Amino acid sequence: MKTLYLLRHAKSSWDHSGVSDRDRPLNNRGQRDAPRMGAALAQQIEPVAPCVSPACRAQQTLEGVCQGWPALADLGHDTVEELYTFSADGVQDWITGCGYDASSLFIIGHNPALTDLSNRLVGYPVLDNLPTAGFMRFSVVIDSWEQLRPGLAELTLALFPKDLPPS
Repeated sequence: MKTLYLLRHAKSSWDHSGVSDRDRPLNNRGQRDAPRMGAALAQQIEPVAPCVSPACRAQQTLEGVCQGWPALADLGHDTVEELYTFSADGVQDWITGCGYDASSLFIIGHNPALTDLSNRLVGYPVLDNLPTAGFMRFSVVIDSWEQLRPGLAELTLALFPKDLPPS
């Protein structure tokens, strides 16, 4: 049995013309939501060292989540070039080929990849759109990440910023 955690980056800014997509930072809402999600996740799960897209907004999301979840900040993280993708196939290919043997894998990435992957792994639509800073936890009936296939996962937790008490 494996556990997969997916977190979409927090809300990013479109206010910086001329900035590449990869370099877009979080906006004010994203900067507010990431620590709130970190604090909420600290109450729900044990910390797992995340694998993070190199995009600025994903890196800043990790920083914000760690502000709210100090135990996560104490762990290392891996910046993974392949997670800067908008393709579920790209994320799934990385997972099946990553060589990780840990029982849990925590990814901070992008849409539509994470929405599409969530629906694929469960085998039916569980959501229309994973919102910014949205989190999903899946139990996956596999012995190794190489075995990850559609229909093998069960959604065990969905947590979104709108579910949290106002700050």
